[in-house]
Amino acid sequence: MGTLTRTHMFEHELKTLIEIEIERLKQNMSLGLISDHEEYRHVAGKIAGLRLAVEYMVEADAICNGKPRE
Repeated sequence: MGTLTRTHMFEHELKTLIEIEIERLKQNMSLGLISDHEEYRHVAGKIAGLRLAVEYMVEADAICNGKPRE
């Protein structure tokens, strides 16, 4: 993987932590560890928000690398 700056390492670790949390939440849902519909919606919202954060990270990286803003 070549030399990584602290910023690249941070970005990689943050994305990894977010992906681990998404998988943990999905596993809790699939194992039936959600007690009611309200909690299900809350967890589904967390997953959606975390996925959006990853999308924003990818978009920000692309912009930093010269991609024009849409």
